Amino acid sequence: MSTPKASLFQDRPLAEVVAELAEEIRELYTADEVPWVVGYSGGKDSTAVLQLVWLALKDLPAVQRTKPVHVISTDTLVENPVVSAWVSQSLDRMGIAAQEQGLPIESHKLIPDIKDTFWVNLIGRGYPAPRPKFRWCTERLKIKPSNSFIRRVVRRHGEAILVLGIRKAESQARARAMARHEKRRVRDRLSPNGNLPNSLVYSPIEAWSTEEVWAFLMQYPNPWGHKNKDLLTMYQGASDDSECPLVVDNTTPSCGDSRFGCWTCTLVEQDKSMTAMIRNDDEKQWMRPLLKLRNELDDVSKESQTRDFRRMNGNVQLFGDRPIPGPYKQSAREDWLRKLLNAQSQVRKKAPEHVRDIELISMAELHEIRRIWVFEKHEVEDSLPQIYEETTGEQFPGPALDEQLVLGAEEIGLLKEACEDDPIHFSMTRELLAIERKYRTMSRRAGLFEALEKAIKKGYYEDAEDALQFAKKLQSLRDSSPTQLKLDEETATNAPS
Repeated sequence: MSTPKASLFQDRPLAEVVAELAEEIRELYTADEVPWVVGYSGGKDSTAVLQLVWLALKDLPAVQRTKPVHVISTDTLVENPVVSAWVSQSLDRMGIAAQEQGLPIESHKLIPDIKDTFWVNLIGRGYPAPRPKFRWCTERLKIKPSNSFIRRVVRRHGEAILVLGIRKAESQARARAMARHEKRRVRDRLSPNGNLPNSLVYSPIEAWSTEEVWAFLMQYPNPWGHKNKDLLTMYQGASDDSECPLVVDNTTPSCGDSRFGCWTCTLVEQDKSMTAMIRNDDEKQWMRPLLKLRNELDDVSKESQTRDFRRMNGNVQLFGDRPIPGPYKQSAREDWLRKLLNAQSQVRKKAPEHVRDIELISMAELHEIRRIWVFEKHEVEDSLPQIYEETTGEQFPGPALDEQLVLGAEEIGLLKEACEDDPIHFSMTRELLAIERKYRTMSRRAGLFEALEKAIKKGYYEDAEDALQFAKKLQSLRDSSPTQLKLDEETATNAPS
């Protein structure tokens, strides 16, 4: 028989612990004029922290509620849709309840810039699905939106205090990180934030266990009217009890296997929570297309066919004697778009009413992807509107592009025929044509020759094997003679392939 875990409350009544912590919150709140920013994910820990702050402020005289408390929630736009709906409803209720109760609490739903969204980078630019060694998503989807908001608060007020639901019991790494910050604490319970100047971190439930968090939530009603029992039911429908905290730096571990992570997350082996939700609840069967698409993103067995042998800049980079795969090819990106739009159509047909208008990819993202394909990748056939119409049965609501910048199906067919269906030479010729057409009407054509040279270098190879041998030759020269390498690179463009 295992020994029961000692309570972090030290056998004190819950009411006593809550009253003591509420008094501490009131003392910190009234000690200065520095605004607070509370990170809220909709999960148990962030809900517990916000409830504590809310309850503490309610007991303050109205004249002492002088500074704002900003509640921020970062929506990556690829959140688990069940939780996304829960958080959106909670934020709406929060705003209404705070106003009715005379509390200086403001809720904010943050989203990444269009250029930073998951699908714009994966389908638009061709970034491969995130991996632990190429975790491009966290910075763009989570860190930048929250940090931008906090920096705005700091610019306006000179300083900010972040109130976070982080706990030492979450993981050993979290406990070690919090212990390091404890040594540099100021104003008793406030730790410095190493990534955001002029901001301090307050973690009121840092010593609580999971059981104690749930004990508080079950015994203290949610003050903004979002039932905590419903939150518990949502947790019980999945396999673990972790959640994504407010992410303000790269030290926060991936939360993709929790129910408060992104449904597209490939930083973990499997999405345990969504799998459990579907398995445990017949009403969650509508999420199957999402899980299927997520698992396809995680499948690396076809990457030799879906990813370019060149990097984004056209160079071939080696790992030992093997080329490191580059971005998704045009055909793969078009295929991902079809699969995503099909999944969206399936979900909308089967989802319950409160999430039936779910938007897996926004129209703004589609417009940005189209722009990237045509103007940055020079895919002048402009295939996105046709893909959209084929998969949704609806006309793409975007404007027609300048005829000077796109080619019709007949012209593309002739170009492929002229290139003898050689994909490398076709893409190079297409890009050269696009560059020429782009600069044709410009009065000042600075950058034209650089753009043409870059396109020719990308299409310099006969095939992937030729590119591999060329990269090995450069690597050998780099190892043996840096001077010879420089001479070789200067003449590489004009050398025969």
